[in-house]
Amino acid sequence: MKKLGLVLGSGGARGIAHVGFLQAMEENGIKPDCVSGCSMGSVVGGLYCKGMKPSEMFDIVKGLKSSDIIDLDLVGFSNKAILKTAKMTKRIEDLFGGVTFSKLKIPFTCNAFDMNKGKTVWFTRGSVSMGVRASSSIPIVFKPVEVRDKLLIDGGVVMRMPIEGVKKMGAEVIVGVDVLGKLRKTYDDKNMITHVLRVIDAVDWAQTENNYQNSDYDLLLMPELGDMSQYVVKNLIFAYEKGYELGNKNADKIKELIK
Repeated sequence: MKKLGLVLGSGGARGIAHVGFLQAMEENGIKPDCVSGCSMGSVVGGLYCKGMKPSEMFDIVKGLKSSDIIDLDLVGFSNKAILKTAKMTKRIEDLFGGVTFSKLKIPFTCNAFDMNKGKTVWFTRGSVSMGVRASSSIPIVFKPVEVRDKLLIDGGVVMRMPIEGVKKMGAEVIVGVDVLGKLRKTYDDKNMITHVLRVIDAVDWAQTENNYQNSDYDLLLMPELGDMSQYVVKNLIFAYEKGYELGNKNADKIKELIK
């Protein structure tokens, strides 16, 4: 069998589709040999590589509420974000505990972007929760993670589909799941914050589209999530179901690729 590398892209609430996709892979007897993830893809990918079953993740998803993550920061302009990070940090640390990359059951990496040096940072050693937290620090929404001389934000700013991660781990077949897909034509332009987030999304898609033209995916998949917002914690079961549907639809193709 060829070595299968799975790339799980960023996507906020839409990233719950990754859980459904992994559930379908498990039911079809497909297990990746290495995984790379960005933002929500890093959360799902990291938990999977730690040994958590997709069904266990789904149980968490079904009970997830906005208040579990969202905590508005009344002095956000001075603190660099509209949300406080305490709830997100605690949630991630509770999920991962003190596990390190070397203790994971499946090789895993995630990416963040260092604003001080202007380059991508790959996490392969040390605390998994630290790497996942940095990879998930959406600019404007969450404060950057400060690690020594680095100021880290969501890796999706420059690489929402971290294919280089699995290539470095020796993947022979690469399957990517992009839950954000193409830039949607319409959006809810309510205020300055939604406008800034739209700018981020537009720049992100331009960067991603360019990357796809020179990528090495054997199979690149996008679940049909419609206009679901990545920034709002709702429709999570819908996202799971669409990811599950996508996985089952493509299971035979993936089996053929890794023969």
